[in-house]
Amino acid sequence: MDLKELLGEELYKQVMEKTGDNKIAIVSDGNWFPKDKFDTVNKENKDIKGQLKDRDTQLKDLETKAQGNADLQKQIQDLQADNKKVADDYQAKLNQQSFDFALKDALTGAKAKNPKAVEALLNRESIKLDGDKLLGLDEQLKAIQESDSYLFDSEQQQQQQQTGVKFTTGQHQKQTGDAPTSLADALAQRYTKQQ
Repeated sequence: MDLKELLGEELYKQVMEKTGDNKIAIVSDGNWFPKDKFDTVNKENKDIKGQLKDRDTQLKDLETKAQGNADLQKQIQDLQADNKKVADDYQAKLNQQSFDFALKDALTGAKAKNPKAVEALLNRESIKLDGDKLLGLDEQLKAIQESDSYLFDSEQQQQQQQTGVKFTTGQHQKQTGDAPTSLADALAQRYTKQQ
């Protein structure tokens, strides 16, 4: 039912003249209020519904982002574990290099002729690096020096290397017409041929 039917034609004209440009609307309970107020309330209602819809969308986005965040957290944890593994591997490699260097240095100090050959005879698991010192190496080196002394320089060989004198056995006669073996021999041959 509209207002014209409710008031009748004559009364409706009077009301319309009285209100002028101000329009009115009827509410279901019969109370009257200005249309501007109705429009404002209606607009606010639509705004609130829009805000609620926006909030629902934002909550869904947050839920999606939170899901992604959990995935990111897992990825971060995986990367941290990988980084820790790489750091541990690097430290183990550094420790191994320190051990290898200390072992090579100790074998050189023990006057091993071929450090790799002596190292192959060692039980590396029983040798531990403690700072600069190798624990368990001395006993193994003594045993190898006793059983395989040819792997190490003897006192006589060390003295020969220090003095530069080599002792050999056999006849050392120089035959004429041989090619010179040193610069001094070459010069001596050259000057003797020229004279």
